[in-house]
Amino acid sequence: MSETLAPIAENLWTQETEPTLLGGQLPDGKIIFPYPEGDAAENVTPYALSRKGTLWSWTRQDFKPKEPYTGPEVFEPYLIGYVELPGETIVETRIVGASLDDLKLGMSMEFVVTPFNDTQSTYAFRPEESS
Repeated sequence: MSETLAPIAENLWTQETEPTLLGGQLPDGKIIFPYPEGDAAENVTPYALSRKGTLWSWTRQDFKPKEPYTGPEVFEPYLIGYVELPGETIVETRIVGASLDDLKLGMSMEFVVTPFNDTQSTYAFRPEESS
């Protein structure tokens, strides 16, 4: 379902075989996320980020963010955290497929595209599924 919803913003992830977050590589080699817009993108090379990382920090958003909040009108608390993509960068992200009690420092996480509202999708990470 989320693959048919429009992304909440351009240049967040690629639409190749598997969706992959799109970061940027600066001339000095540093990897950044998100990919910059407009003039800020000058001299930045698109960089496909790893789909897997480790949970670095997390919390639960229990209240509707201040304006210019553009999420669903009926607010539901959600998990948010930082996922470290080793050797690349740390990504601030929604966390799906888990409860607050499920999360552990350093746990393996994987990238997913998930619904944001009825017409848009966003990126998130979830605990990595065992194979």
